[in-house]
Amino acid sequence: MEINQNDGQNQGNHKVSFESLDVLIGRWRDGTFTEILDDWKWIFSYSKRYKGAILFYTILGIFSTSMGLVSSVASKYMIDIITGYQTSRLGTMIAITLGSAIFSLVFSNVINRVTTKLSIYINNDIQADIFDKIIDADWMKINQYSNGDVLNRFNGDVTTVSSNAISWLPTIIIAIYNFIATFVVIWHYDKIMSLLAFASAPVMLLMSKFLISKQREYGQKVREMSSDMMTFEVETFYNFDTIKSFGISGLYSQKMREWQAKFKDISLVYNMFSIKTGIFMSIMGMIVQYAAFGYCLFRLWTGDISYGTMTLFLQQRSNLNSAFNNVVSIIPNFLNSSISAHRIRELVQLPKEVHIPDSSELDAYAEDGFEVRMKDVNFSYVKGNRVITDSAFKAMPGEIVALVGPSGEGKTTMIRLILGLIRPESGKAFLEASNGKVVEMNADTRHLFAYVPQGNTILSGTIAENMRMVKEDATDEEIIEALKIGCAWDFVKDMPDTINSNIGERGRGFSEGQAQRIAISRAVLRDSPVLLLDEATSALDVTTERKVLKNIIKQRPNKTCIVTTHRPSVLNMCQRVYRVMETKVTELSEEESSRMAMDF
Repeated sequence: MEINQNDGQNQGNHKVSFESLDVLIGRWRDGTFTEILDDWKWIFSYSKRYKGAILFYTILGIFSTSMGLVSSVASKYMIDIITGYQTSRLGTMIAITLGSAIFSLVFSNVINRVTTKLSIYINNDIQADIFDKIIDADWMKINQYSNGDVLNRFNGDVTTVSSNAISWLPTIIIAIYNFIATFVVIWHYDKIMSLLAFASAPVMLLMSKFLISKQREYGQKVREMSSDMMTFEVETFYNFDTIKSFGISGLYSQKMREWQAKFKDISLVYNMFSIKTGIFMSIMGMIVQYAAFGYCLFRLWTGDISYGTMTLFLQQRSNLNSAFNNVVSIIPNFLNSSISAHRIRELVQLPKEVHIPDSSELDAYAEDGFEVRMKDVNFSYVKGNRVITDSAFKAMPGEIVALVGPSGEGKTTMIRLILGLIRPESGKAFLEASNGKVVEMNADTRHLFAYVPQGNTILSGTIAENMRMVKEDATDEEIIEALKIGCAWDFVKDMPDTINSNIGERGRGFSEGQAQRIAISRAVLRDSPVLLLDEATSALDVTTERKVLKNIIKQRPNKTCIVTTHRPSVLNMCQRVYRVMETKVTELSEEESSRMAMDF
C-alpha cells in the first residue's frame, strides 16, 4: 500500500493560492485588476522576445506529460500480464514502460535546461535595462528610495519576474493539459474513482481557509523580526570601528543575544503552529487517500478491477492532485510576479536626468577651460524649505575658487548644482566656453568635471583598478604620473606591488590622508577642465595640501578648480571665496577672505 504524503505537505501552497485568489477577486471588484494586467503586459514585453523558445518549451512539456501517462498505463498492463500469467505480451509492455519513462526523463531535463537558460537571459535583459534606467534617473527622485530598497527591487523582484515571465504561460498550458489528460485516463477506467480523485484537492483547499489568517499573522511576525535582526547586524558591522573605539563590544554582544532570544521565541511559536497545522492537514489528506485506497480494495475484491488498474488509480490519483496543485499555484505566482513587476516599474518610470544634446559642442573648447557660472539661483529639496536663495557664483579657468560656510548650510548642494545632479527651481547654472557658447548644467556636461566628494570613496581592488575607474585605457605611466601630482606616489612606490597593490574595502589599509590622496590622484587622471573638491583635502597636512593644489593647476593651467573647505591654507591660495550661509551665496572681498582665514 502506497500513501502519498504530498497532500499534507502542499497545504501551505493551497492556503497561499486561496488567499491569492481572494486578492484577485478583490482587485477585480475595486477596479484595480487592470493594474495587474498592466504589470503583466510589461512582463510580456520581455517574454515575447523568446516566443519561439516558449513554444518549444510548451510542446516539450506536453510531450513529457503524455509520455508519463503512457508509462503509467503500460505499467498497469504489465502488472496485469504478470498477475494473469500472460507472459507473451510482457516484453512489449516492458519496452513501452521503459521507453516512455526514458523519454519523460530526457524531456523533463531538457525542459529544465531550457527554462534555466531562458530565465537567465530574461533576468539579464531586465536587470540591464533597469540598471541603465536607475543610473539615468533624476537624482532627486531616485534618492527618495533607500539603497536597500533599490537593491531589493533590482535583485529580488527582478528574479521573481524573470523566473515566471518565461514559464508562466507554458506552466498554465502544461498543468491544465496534465490535469485533463490524467482525469480522462482515470475516467476511462472508473468514473467514480475519477470523481473521488478530483474531489480530494479542492476539499483540502476549502478546509484550509480558516487557517490562512493565523498563518499569515505568524509569518508576518517572523519576517519582521528577521528584518529587524538583519538591520541590527548590518549596522553593527558597518560601525565596527566605532563600537570597538567606545569599548562597548560587550553591550552589542548582549544586544545580539537579546535579538536571538526574541527571534527564537517567535520562531518556535510559529514552528509549533506549523506542526499542528501540518498534522491536522495530513490527517485530512490521509482520510481522503484511504478512502480512495479502500474503494480500490473493494473494487478489487469484487473482481471489477485488476491489480494493474488499482495501481494505476492510486498512482494517477496522486498525479491528478499534483496537477491540481500546479494549476492552483499559478495564482500566487501570477500575483507575486505582478507585485514585483509593479515595484520594478516604479523605478523604470522615474523621470530621467536632463540631457542637452548641445553639450557635446563644448568638447572642442576643453583645452581653453570653462567658466562655471550661476545666476539668481533658487533651490529647495523640500518645497517651502529654501536651501539656496537668489545666489550667484563664478569660477574662471586657471582659478581656485572656494566655497566656505558652516556645515549643513548648502556647500554640497552647490556642488550638486554645478554637477547638474539637481537643477535650480529658478535662475541658471551653466558652463561658458571660450567662444561664448553657454550650456546649462546637465547630465551631458558632467564628463567635463572631475569630482572628489567628501568621505572615503576608495573601492576594494588594486590601486590601478581604482584609478582606471575614470579612464579605462590609462597606461601604468599615466597612473603613476597622476599619483605623483596627487602626492600619492610617495607611499605607493614603497608598496610591494606599487600600483597593483590591493586595497581593502573602503580603503582599509590606508590612512584617511592616503585615501584622500589616491582619490585626488584619480580625479587628476581624469584630467577634466573643471575639478571639484568637496572637503577633499581635509585629512592632508598644510604642506601636502598646498603642493597638491599647485600640482593640479600646473598640470593644466586653464583648469577651473572649485573647493569646499574650512582650511585657511586653501583660502590663501584662492582667487575668489564665496560664503554659503543662511541660504545665500555671497562673494567675499579680499579683506574679508583674509580675515576669515585668520579666524580659522
